[in-house]
Amino acid sequence: MDMRTKLMAVVAGAAMAFGGTAAAQGTPAPAKVAATKAPAATPRGKTEVTWWGHAAFVIRSPGGAVIAIDPWLSNPKAPKGAAQPEALDAILLTHGHFDHVGEAKALAEKTGAKVYGSFELINLLGLPEAQAVGANAGGTFQVKDVTFHLVEAVHSSSYAADPKSPAQYAGAPLGYVLEIDKGPTLYHAGDTGPFEGMSLIATQFKPIVALLPIGGHFTMGPAEAAQAVRLLKVKSVIPMHYGTFPLLQGTPDALTGELKKLRNTAKVVVPEPGATTAL
Repeated sequence: MDMRTKLMAVVAGAAMAFGGTAAAQGTPAPAKVAATKAPAATPRGKTEVTWWGHAAFVIRSPGGAVIAIDPWLSNPKAPKGAAQPEALDAILLTHGHFDHVGEAKALAEKTGAKVYGSFELINLLGLPEAQAVGANAGGTFQVKDVTFHLVEAVHSSSYAADPKSPAQYAGAPLGYVLEIDKGPTLYHAGDTGPFEGMSLIATQFKPIVALLPIGGHFTMGPAEAAQAVRLLKVKSVIPMHYGTFPLLQGTPDALTGELKKLRNTAKVVVPEPGATTAL
């Protein structure tokens, strides 16, 4: 027997002796190490809403959908020096006015996101066919864990690719209701005045948070927006479309005052441009 064979025999004998001794003493032999479990899935976070000033928002859902609405990200109230989104799943346009279409085409080119809006507006934008989704009120689409619905708005809509050219009719204006899986239901009203159909939006979709214009002149002012909150029965409202230009004189404080007159308890959430609100 060579040296290596002897050594192996000694080790085997020692192992048998140890096992016998342990059994004799009633002590179990060392257990096998349990297989390492896969780490638990990271809990999904909250819905995040970032206001870019005016009517521009970027929404991030718990399931990872990133959606821009009316992305005029260079508006006078936009956060200075903030980097624009590098990744988007969808861009939603409420109507064709320049202060709502904003940088939609450039963002679509950079991110590959699909652009949704009224049929006429989408046709005017000149997007690649694969990214152009023209629809109308009543349309419903899904992006990851977000189901969004196109709803009516009371406004006008025209679009000019070249500011020096006459604007063209861009279809009916829209609002959007976003139903977020394991998150809140949001309503972006676009540019609008109050209308009785808001009560149908409340009944059908039950939004929790409304993003409402309050500036006046072109849209609702604070008093009208308070009536919209009453019709929508939302718990929170994020005011938008105010203070960007001198004509837009409505303020969040005025909205709060109008809600008090109606004895409405909806919370007015006032983020700074560039700030992210978790819902």
